[in-house]
Amino acid sequence: MINHGNTEEQKHGILELEGLTQKIIECAIIVHKKLGPGFLESIYQAALPMELKNKGFSVETQKEIKIFYDNKMIGLYRLDLVVDGKVIIELKTVKESDSAHIAQTLSYLKATGLKIGLILNFSKAVLKIKRVIN
Repeated sequence: MINHGNTEEQKHGILELEGLTQKIIECAIIVHKKLGPGFLESIYQAALPMELKNKGFSVETQKEIKIFYDNKMIGLYRLDLVVDGKVIIELKTVKESDSAHIAQTLSYLKATGLKIGLILNFSKAVLKIKRVIN
């Protein structure tokens, strides 16, 4: 991780989020091991919140966010999952995750003011994970 003049408080916050994302990833791996690859995104969308809640996390599903342009609301978008009000989870079941998925997640982070997101791709034999930091 590159340090761009972050304060100690910011560093501590990022480290805290890294710990949280690691625990979320552990839950996603459990879901992937139990279900395996090949289902539609909606199946993982149902299973992952169950696993996260079983581990004591707060999970919002299909959280609606407002999108603004020039201080005017121009649309709504629904995030797949938000964990503990701090981490956006984007679930995918695609052949390959690409730069468009990263750009999309970055846009969600900017729109919400959150700092970190995870892109979880359940379509492979091994769960594919990308951390996106705003």
